[in-house]
Amino acid sequence: MKVNKNFQIFVACDTTSLKKVKKILKETENTNLKIGYKFGIEFINSKNGRKFISTLKNKILFGDYKFADIPKTCSSAIKAVADLKFNYLTIHISSGFEALKAAKRASGKTKLVGVTILTSLDNRALKEIGFNKEVKKLVLSQARLANKAKLDAIVCSAQEVKIVKKVFNKEIITPGIRLSTNSDDQKRVLTPKQAYRNGADWLVIGREITKGNLRKNIQKLIDHLNKR
Repeated sequence: MKVNKNFQIFVACDTTSLKKVKKILKETENTNLKIGYKFGIEFINSKNGRKFISTLKNKILFGDYKFADIPKTCSSAIKAVADLKFNYLTIHISSGFEALKAAKRASGKTKLVGVTILTSLDNRALKEIGFNKEVKKLVLSQARLANKAKLDAIVCSAQEVKIVKKVFNKEIITPGIRLSTNSDDQKRVLTPKQAYRNGADWLVIGREITKGNLRKNIQKLIDHLNKR
């Protein structure tokens, strides 16, 4: 498994610190990986977050808003962030088919990404919420709905990529990626190599890259992908 630009990584900029985000961008450039940057509601809603994102040029930008609301609100929210020129925007598939269609119409050239069951949840957690289906069956149903709504990509655990690919043939983005057995607050995790072997197109990696020495962590990731 040779590392090249076909290995696509979204670095999760999960912080409110503008200084830290600038450091992440600076130290992850010019690697042997194709790098994009995921901004979630933590940074987007911070004091300087939105303004900073509006200044970024020539980068692959992932706006992880995880919209979840009625159709009108979802489409209006997407229009409200159009000026930021995100390449990808997320919406919860659980918002329903009509909301997905409305959001897709509003997204224009931005790729609309359907979020399945969060990787922090497992079967037990779903039961507590009130679901009577296991994770894999729910993800399969959601992938079918995303395909019906003509979404551009799906977010799912790397454990469910093969299931999703049965009914959805566009981009698959996988969070919950770990190099070690420490899963932190995630439940359904895999290593980068396992995720790619399952068929993931993009990996979302946060703490494994951004915690500690970024350059060393990137090299550790590359070594992991190159290891037989």
